[in-house]
Amino acid sequence: MPDRFRLTLGQLNPTAGDLTGNAALARDAWQAGRNAGAQMVALPELFLTGHDAQGLSQSPAFQRDVLAQLEALAAHCADGPALALGAPWVAAGKLHNAYLILQGGKIAQRVLQHAPRPRTPFDPAPISGPYAVAGLRIGSPIGADGETGDVAETQAETGAELLLIPHATPHLRGAMERRLNHMVARVIETELPVIHLNMTGGEGETVFDGATFALNPGGKLALQMPAFDTAFAHVDLERGPEGWSIAESAFAPQPEALERDYRALVVGLRDYAAKTGASKVLIEQAEGNDTALAAAIARDALGAENVRQIDVPLSDNLHAALRDELAALGAEVSTETLTPPLRALMLRALADDAGEMLLTAQNKSAAAMGIAALMGDFNPVKDLYQTEVQALCDWRSNTVRAWMQGPAPSPASSPDTEKARAEDAILRILLEGGGNVDDCVAAGYAPQSAQRIAERIAAAKARKQPTVPGPRLKAVTA
Repeated sequence: MPDRFRLTLGQLNPTAGDLTGNAALARDAWQAGRNAGAQMVALPELFLTGHDAQGLSQSPAFQRDVLAQLEALAAHCADGPALALGAPWVAAGKLHNAYLILQGGKIAQRVLQHAPRPRTPFDPAPISGPYAVAGLRIGSPIGADGETGDVAETQAETGAELLLIPHATPHLRGAMERRLNHMVARVIETELPVIHLNMTGGEGETVFDGATFALNPGGKLALQMPAFDTAFAHVDLERGPEGWSIAESAFAPQPEALERDYRALVVGLRDYAAKTGASKVLIEQAEGNDTALAAAIARDALGAENVRQIDVPLSDNLHAALRDELAALGAEVSTETLTPPLRALMLRALADDAGEMLLTAQNKSAAAMGIAALMGDFNPVKDLYQTEVQALCDWRSNTVRAWMQGPAPSPASSPDTEKARAEDAILRILLEGGGNVDDCVAAGYAPQSAQRIAERIAAAKARKQPTVPGPRLKAVTA
């Protein structure tokens, strides 16, 4: 039996629903692996369809298109390494989250997800055993199956010599630490080398952060791929007296918490624009941290030349004409009432005329308390409290990275720091902790402030204002 095995890992950025484009990425990855002398090329969970195309996966026509793409890929990759990738799979009338191994011109082997997450369209399946490629037996718990021990232990007990865990897991605060803990647990339980292969790129409000890594028996890190970047890694496995191990490879430095958040916002905007066909954005010139940070994110995502920032002039004549028209209809409307919708109308007209995506710049604190905002196409700071916006403004103003394309933001205004911290703390208790005013008071906050914020949250919810999409940094609470 062979004592060496080369595995090419593709940490790539598919587009939801773009079967042709994603299959082209898969062919490029396969060619890179073939050129490197790999025995197998591996891509993440649900790669062929993109992770957020799960709704499409229930369409019989889409399922047929997926199968046709898989068969075409298998034929293309017949002469060379095996290609493993995630895609939906229909078996016995059930829809499964599958990991498919293409070898010898056909779909040679398949693994089905055992325990899909709630609220996905996939059906559970019995635990799949390991599959063999060039003499190496590989177990592949798919996505959430890798977060508990049942599937990995069963695959190890049935002969797996390596665990390759394809995943599509997004950037959420604390997620990287949880992933590492899960994978260390799988190593300890099975005494096998483990590879966690993750997707990268933005899709809707979700940003997949890559950061693929590998652990050897004992838990020692053998590979760390970069966060948020598309990348390939050619991983060599070697068989020794105690089994297979992964030869130590590259160790990409990982960003700290603030940089990880900021990079997620940049990637989220970059890919939202690209995948919706936009190349330029428009943002209003306004005072405050929200606009300063949103503009900096846009410049870093798209380049300063693709970001237009303008101040919308509203003449007294325009206000007067509209007030007269409304008065004729029996309505007395002030200039202050007219100004926000007029600004929004003019910005929307300007963006549409130029083919630009219109950005909203409003933080989570302001939105929760019902402060009106421009209804644009995308809000880069949507999931940041006001104090988090300030922290990221400060960080970006003092940081330079190779991936940044624009200048640092102009000095942002400094809000009443103590007041902002208190408001955000109360909002976290009410919005994320499921608490009430009494809980806020028990935590040491003024009853009047807690009551005022709770009332504003209730009023904002009652109005049921439509929201603008934006990158998600925290898990959605039930």
